[in-house]
Amino acid sequence: MVKDQQDAFDASARNLFVNCAGCHPGDRVLIIFETENDGYYDNLLVHDLVQAVQRLDLLPMTYGVPLSRTVSDPDAMLSAMMEAAACTVFLARLGDQIRFRSENASQQQIVSYALDREMFVSDFCRVDYAAFDKLNRALNTAMSNASEIRVTCPLGTDFIGSTPQFAKTGGDTTRKRFPVSVSAPIPATSFRGKIAQSGFLTGTGSHYYTPYHCALEDTLVVHFDGHHITAFEGSSKDVSAAKRHYEFVGDTYGIDTYFVHSWHAGIHPGLRYDGFAGDNTERWGGGAFGNPRVLHFHTCGAYPPGEISLNVVDPTIRLDGVAVWENGRLYPDRIAGGAALMQAFPDMAEVFANPCDGIGLAKDGRLRLHPAQAPSTPSVAIRETA
Repeated sequence: MVKDQQDAFDASARNLFVNCAGCHPGDRVLIIFETENDGYYDNLLVHDLVQAVQRLDLLPMTYGVPLSRTVSDPDAMLSAMMEAAACTVFLARLGDQIRFRSENASQQQIVSYALDREMFVSDFCRVDYAAFDKLNRALNTAMSNASEIRVTCPLGTDFIGSTPQFAKTGGDTTRKRFPVSVSAPIPATSFRGKIAQSGFLTGTGSHYYTPYHCALEDTLVVHFDGHHITAFEGSSKDVSAAKRHYEFVGDTYGIDTYFVHSWHAGIHPGLRYDGFAGDNTERWGGGAFGNPRVLHFHTCGAYPPGEISLNVVDPTIRLDGVAVWENGRLYPDRIAGGAALMQAFPDMAEVFANPCDGIGLAKDGRLRLHPAQAPSTPSVAIRETA
């Protein structure tokens, strides 16, 4: 690693272990890495991170875990190591799988959403952790206080509601995210409308089942009312495929198949996903969701994050008529306290002035399983109840 790259890496490592985790020189830190070599995490990232930890005068420990296709809490040995460390950082999907679980939870356990070295040295990880933590709280408060929230997108998404049960503190997961890249999940309780889908339906990073995604040939519209999907609308092929996929996942885990739990949107414009979504929908789902161009729903299962993610590209989110997200771009100065945060954190203001727009889309600007895939035009769009 050349010096400029090392300096950038060290800046991000300091942001993670000092600004986020609150570590001090001499503290022992545990880095949990994934032993799978399937392209999800960069297998050299943990090596570079160990060296950066040592340059911070911290004491690194590492522990490798295989990918479990089903959700399970850390075993006794790993739990003991986590308990003995000042902080634990997950460079493994295990952290994402347990992020909503309360067993042995601690805010000194941190899930990294930087999947490779390029993401780690970018503004995504280098902008002060406190900046996006404070912005997240301000956004959560703004959404909590809104009498009406309406969400639309260019593909046809249009739903409306309010947030009567929404926590203003932003305390959603039981482990910290690094970086802070999404607002807290908003319960679907009082929302209703339609969610337009393109390319595929995919999982949430909870259980990893096969097939993990469901291909769509055109636009599928998912109608919902509160916590329930009420109908699918689109080509007969897409409607049938979506229903089969939901029933398969619901039956596999014995869960409420058509439950809509919650939704939230990305808040970090420093996040750039360089890959093509269709090449690896698992990795895309865990790597791109924090960009403001993506909003996603947790569905299929009456618990967060559910098992099927519905993804909206370039949302406009209006809080009492004010477009805080507009066509996939987030404007912090449109909420109370946002302008002051931008002044207090000029590195964050710079990222908002020059947002990354790479989120893995095809050339036509839509989610696709195949780059050259073109939507068909069904002779009749059908609507079937779920």
